[in-house]
Amino acid sequence: MKKLYKLLIVLLTFAGGASVITSCTKEAQKPAAASSNPIADKLDPDSAKGGAALILTGSGLGQIQSVVFETGNVPAPFNTVLNTDKALIFRVPDTANGGKQNIIITNKLGKQLKVPFTVIALPVISSVSNYNFTSGTSITIAGNNLGDVTSVKFVGSNDAITIVSKSKKELVITMPANSSVLGAPLIITNSTGPVTTTQVFENLDKAYKIFTDDYGTDGWANNSWGPATISATVSKSGTKSFAATYAKGNWSQDGFSNWSNGFASNPSYKYLTFWLKGASEDYTLYITGDKRAGGFGNSDVSAPITVPANVWTYFKIPLTTLDLWNKGTPFNQLGFWIKGPNDQDETFYFDDVLIVNQ
Repeated sequence: MKKLYKLLIVLLTFAGGASVITSCTKEAQKPAAASSNPIADKLDPDSAKGGAALILTGSGLGQIQSVVFETGNVPAPFNTVLNTDKALIFRVPDTANGGKQNIIITNKLGKQLKVPFTVIALPVISSVSNYNFTSGTSITIAGNNLGDVTSVKFVGSNDAITIVSKSKKELVITMPANSSVLGAPLIITNSTGPVTTTQVFENLDKAYKIFTDDYGTDGWANNSWGPATISATVSKSGTKSFAATYAKGNWSQDGFSNWSNGFASNPSYKYLTFWLKGASEDYTLYITGDKRAGGFGNSDVSAPITVPANVWTYFKIPLTTLDLWNKGTPFNQLGFWIKGPNDQDETFYFDDVLIVNQ
């Protein structure tokens, strides 16, 4: 009973209840001495994520000097005050590498214990360099636990996605040739297991194109009130973008039209997507269309988008929200208008303006 009570005191202290020891301990105790024969009986739990608390029980566990997760030689934080002859409490480092490995525990005499453990470290995806791809497109994925990735594939497809390079924080992949995928998330698998990305990657060869490196092939063209043109200055994919300039003090719209064919309502298409590089400061643009309820021009404010300054931002907007066919089908005009700008002319760059299925 006394042993259980002491262990409870240690646990409470580890969780932040240091006052419990102060009130229950009558005098300071000397630390347990290091043993020439430390013995580990149980590690609880035997698998966990970064940040989880672990309890090692056994005998001769005094004066531990270091706790290291073997894969990558990653040290674990622990408080020597909480180290007793019978127990050691420490945490899985947030930087620990995933998979099965030993935890190497060394005491003051240099004696070591190797305790088997599994670090649960599924891939974490924080950002991607692009959501759109064609055959051979290279995409960089940033996140965590990516150094031991063994496979990347599309949900619902076995198309071969090549891993070009990998590190703990970054994964570079090359998209397959002649993929039949319209658009799909990725399944990324490492030594801990698979995760499915929240991001959907769109096949440019299967999407409906309003603008990529050029206007859409079935009749799309420039339909801007101000100066707008295809530009090779910057691009998100390929080599060109659509540069839309808005004159100072002039509420206007820039965008696209297709008077020969337009785009007919089609329930298999779900989203309007595009990349947009912002101007010198944050602005709000408003999406406009000739068959939207608000009509085409610079009065409809029902579909605003916030455009951060000087960076590429990806927009994916449900077609049910935009209601591009409210007044009939097909729609023939798609534009973006601005209130202002007030201080100077501003240029925005559009790339990969698409209508996609997924």
